[in-house]
Amino acid sequence: MNDYTSDIGFKSINHDGEQLCGDHVEVVEQEDGSTVIVLADGLGSGVKASILSTLTSKIISTMLAAGLSIEECVETIAATLPVCSVRGVAYSTFTIIRLIRNHTAELIQYDNPQVIVLRGGENWEYPRTETTIGGKKIYRSLIHLQEDDVFIAMSDGCPHAGIGIAYNFGWKREDIITFMEAMNLCGYTAKNLSTVLVDEVNRLYGGKPGDDATACVVRIRKRVPMNMLFGPPSNRDDADRMMSLFFSKEGKHIICGGTTSSIASKWLNKPLRASLDFCGDIPPIAFLDGVDLVTEGVITVNRAVEYAKDYIGENLLYDQWSSGKDGASRISRLLFEEATDISFYVGRAINPAHQNPDLPINFNIKMNLVQELSEALKKMGKRIKVSYF
Repeated sequence: MNDYTSDIGFKSINHDGEQLCGDHVEVVEQEDGSTVIVLADGLGSGVKASILSTLTSKIISTMLAAGLSIEECVETIAATLPVCSVRGVAYSTFTIIRLIRNHTAELIQYDNPQVIVLRGGENWEYPRTETTIGGKKIYRSLIHLQEDDVFIAMSDGCPHAGIGIAYNFGWKREDIITFMEAMNLCGYTAKNLSTVLVDEVNRLYGGKPGDDATACVVRIRKRVPMNMLFGPPSNRDDADRMMSLFFSKEGKHIICGGTTSSIASKWLNKPLRASLDFCGDIPPIAFLDGVDLVTEGVITVNRAVEYAKDYIGENLLYDQWSSGKDGASRISRLLFEEATDISFYVGRAINPAHQNPDLPINFNIKMNLVQELSEALKKMGKRIKVSYF
């Protein structure tokens, strides 16, 4: 076992004119700490392709996670998937990345574009073994993981981008490698790397994709702990215990809320300095020695929750929070991009100011924000711990 963790992100665009995507990505966590990731590309596009890819990814990920062999998975898929009445075939191509306790990666590839692996920031031609299962040619690889390894899996909609528009024969694999090597230098998360790749694919298609296109990126990185304090404790006598626990933890420290930051200032015996820089409709941040970020409470955290929900979805708001100077943008960068293990320390005190019926804020909303943010971060693959006071 090591202190590595996997940052996993993916994004898809639909074939022009289709409401459903013919590609599907499934991620399943195993009890031993391993992870199975399957990217399936259903035959054709639309509803049939969506059903094929969803069935394929669900079957493979579930069977592999249960300890069954790839041979059994392929045979099950062949016997399960419906036959296309037009083409007379029934299959979905797939790419499997199995991360064994973040120590070793097993790649299993059938008919999808070959996975790109960046090691040391550059393309690495990893070993492949060819085998035949049920008449299908499958490539298998076993890779011992290193820090900052990046795996890029794609459906064939990505290298087909730009055919007859930007390129005669599509976006070649070597061109995608060059593009992703450059993007990787920016330090993007897996989600953002998959987003920039698919956005470029969409641009090459002229905004009208001729095929479903999906990119799934896995980045291997070391664990980074972070701590966030939100609200004062319901019992004032618990303030010292809450602060002692919060500041004793390894990693960066974020404090949200005016009353909470005042309590921290008193506990640290350090002055709290307010910033006069207003950034849009988000209240300004403050500064406190010994704390990495001090922000306002409910309004700021609510915006961070909006960013989190978008990030695990279409990731359309990235430009807003990736460079913003407001508290919500700063929280988002710390939690989404830097942290892997996040501890929340949540006070249950009721703020008298929030009891004004003219304000759309109450105690339940505050607790819901913590729950929504925690759930979104879990979907990003973060380890979350919430302690209430």
